[in-house]
Amino acid sequence: METHDGRITSVTAGTQPQPGDRRLEGIVFPAAANAHSHAFHRVLRGRTHEGRGDFWVWREQMYTSASELTPEKYEKLATAVFAEMVVTGFSSVAEFHYVHHQPDGAPYPEPHAMELALARAAMAAGIRLTLLDTLYLAGGIGTPLSPEQARFGDSDVHAWLDRLASLRAAIAGSFPADRVSVGAALHSVRAVPEEDLKVVATKLPADIPLHIHLSEQPAENEACLEAYGTTPAGLLGRHGLLTGRLSAVHSTHLTPEDIISLGEAGTTVVMCPSTEADLADGIGPARELSDAGATIALGTDQHAVIDPWTEMRSLEHGERLGSGQRGRFSPQELLRAATEGAARSMATPVAGPVLEVGGVCDLMVIDPASTRTAGSRPLQMAFSATASDVTEVVIAGELLASNGVHARLGKPGTVLAEALKDLS
Repeated sequence: METHDGRITSVTAGTQPQPGDRRLEGIVFPAAANAHSHAFHRVLRGRTHEGRGDFWVWREQMYTSASELTPEKYEKLATAVFAEMVVTGFSSVAEFHYVHHQPDGAPYPEPHAMELALARAAMAAGIRLTLLDTLYLAGGIGTPLSPEQARFGDSDVHAWLDRLASLRAAIAGSFPADRVSVGAALHSVRAVPEEDLKVVATKLPADIPLHIHLSEQPAENEACLEAYGTTPAGLLGRHGLLTGRLSAVHSTHLTPEDIISLGEAGTTVVMCPSTEADLADGIGPARELSDAGATIALGTDQHAVIDPWTEMRSLEHGERLGSGQRGRFSPQELLRAATEGAARSMATPVAGPVLEVGGVCDLMVIDPASTRTAGSRPLQMAFSATASDVTEVVIAGELLASNGVHARLGKPGTVLAEALKDLS
């Protein structure tokens, strides 16, 4: 395989390496794409399980972590988190970002300080970033933002749209478009009132992706039904927001009508199996959604695990546990969810499920003879491999990771430990 400017220019089978060629030893797959990330949630790994460790324990510690972030601390932490993603096989990430302002809600002197910190972190780690600037106006339906949420919000939807436009210009002027780009997100129908959804539907630029947390908990559905007379998916459909550019995250508690609507609209549904298990969110109807026409993508969300192979396997295992049937998703479908499906929700170019001329040279290499993978058929690695079996990662033709060590930053565990010292 030959490359130029980070893209594949030719693929030839059966050739011998020439002097100066880099030989990748193992089974080469397209690098994975991470369709849903909250980088600062990495702080919570292994720290929210005291007692029964319910969702409310997790939520309070999440707010504490968010309150401690500064642009400097966040850049340091996000660099470490993105480095962990790279060494485990991810070449791109959609960062669902809502920690915009100072803790009291006032803008930073540089209004995009937090966003620029994330962009610099991605550049340092070498990962492709779609920065999803998130609209977050309410603490719940009919409820104002709490003091803990003040830094997430803007004064109104128009202020957010103005800030989004300014951010797009700032990012475009400072970072290469194939490495850092800007998308949009609505935190949830709980956090964005219906009147503001109407504005988003008419005013949001048509050329950027749009993401939303959708029907993650039964309580969200109940509140939406009581306030608006319909489900969260129905509310989005009411205002023309169910489209092919929408990525609905989690979608664990959908009605049969919701599934049909999301499928007919051609939306992407981002499942985060390790997070949904960790938070006891439930098992989403991935097979039904796929059969209805939705694209399934995978993300790591709160980073209880950062491992594309574990997310692939967990998607299928959830389906098996929920249905009592094996083979709900084939290994090829799982790989597509982790590559092409997730890439569809982003604004930066990433590899698809097939290594082909014109694609970006984003690759991950799996050791076929590890304790876990020995004897596995190459196309069934989704049922045996883990991130520990990723021996090399190439992004844009550059070797960025070898055997768990980042080429620029060293061991991510060391970088993470240093970053976590600044946070409780």
